[in-house]
Amino acid sequence: MPPMTPAAARGRGTYVVFVAAAILLVTMGARQSLGLFVAPINTATGLGIVAISLALAVGQFVWGLAQPIFGGIADRYGSGAVLVAGALMLAAGAILTTVVSSGPGLILTLGVLLAAGAGAGSFSILIGATAQSLPPEKRAFASGVVNAGGSLGQFILAPASQLIIATAGWIIAMYALAFAALLTIPLARLLGRLGTHDGAIGGHAGSTSHAAPSLRKQVGIAIRDRSYWCLHAGFFTCGFHIAFLVTHLPGEVNLCALPASVAAGSLAIIGLANVAGSLSVGWLGGIFRMKWLLFWTYFTRAAAIAVYLALPRTALTFYVFAAVLGFTWLSTVPPTAGLVAKLFGVRYLATLFGLTLLSHQIGGFFGAWLGGLALVRFGDYGWMWYADMTLALAAALINLPVREAPLAALAHA
Repeated sequence: MPPMTPAAARGRGTYVVFVAAAILLVTMGARQSLGLFVAPINTATGLGIVAISLALAVGQFVWGLAQPIFGGIADRYGSGAVLVAGALMLAAGAILTTVVSSGPGLILTLGVLLAAGAGAGSFSILIGATAQSLPPEKRAFASGVVNAGGSLGQFILAPASQLIIATAGWIIAMYALAFAALLTIPLARLLGRLGTHDGAIGGHAGSTSHAAPSLRKQVGIAIRDRSYWCLHAGFFTCGFHIAFLVTHLPGEVNLCALPASVAAGSLAIIGLANVAGSLSVGWLGGIFRMKWLLFWTYFTRAAAIAVYLALPRTALTFYVFAAVLGFTWLSTVPPTAGLVAKLFGVRYLATLFGLTLLSHQIGGFFGAWLGGLALVRFGDYGWMWYADMTLALAAALINLPVREAPLAALAHA
């Protein structure tokens, strides 16, 4: 087909960004609301907090593992079919969760099926599709817009889920999440048509098919790069932090003898605050060095936890804590994706950024699982808060050696 005019390509790129944000609104909103189901599932099945935490921890890992796998498929064949398959898996996992009554069954539905479906419709695929439709100077802010869509989903779906749980029961709430996932299928098919590489601005970073390295060679280049591993290490701690909070913040609220509505409200505030955080960091990524944005994001998390530990546990404390953490919640995504694109180009961004998300979710596995173990062993989450704060400080420092210049030898690899 003939190449698109620059104006038409820019218009299509903008449309792609908002379609991707709408899909992430559902997939991330559903996934980030699962902590609200821990207590109802435990009451209904008697499986225990540790068994349910393990299922959600497996889900953290599977969600991360799905990113590079589905990202590689999307890089090769396009994003449309991957996103449709993800919607179907997410819906099936939510529905089947309502009929299982054993730990292995919960691991299969929540931990594998639902998580893989959410992963197939998440950051690496969506940001990869948008990056290939935009010029380099627009990619950081576009990543922030897509990321903000996921945060808005948490703001909408967390209180909606809690309301349905309170009025109609957790089973109906799971059905509602499944229905929301199915609504993304038309958007997925639309994005698959819009996000093709033909005529995209900078889709291959100016390279032709014979000049660009293969996926295998590009991954080899990345894994030999120290900066890429620094991004992995920082993202590991980010995953630990987010998974611990999204899984166990309702439990922390319950320990403080506060109503469940405080937990739902806090998760909603986190989502809303991260809309502002994602857009702000995405915009700042076009002005400041992205590694410094990562440094200050992680440092702010550590400081927020320290202040939280020193304050009395009231509803207001949780709401303010949620607002501060929400601003930094997934604000690490735009600069991390932006740095991967700077270092290695956007041709295989879905795969390379997907691999960093795998590290993110390995951290998420430990954040969700160890939180449950800490509660059973010590009766509270005290040690987890200190571990979270320490890891946030480590993540801030480990991003400072990251090199932001493109690889000089990439064209000759």
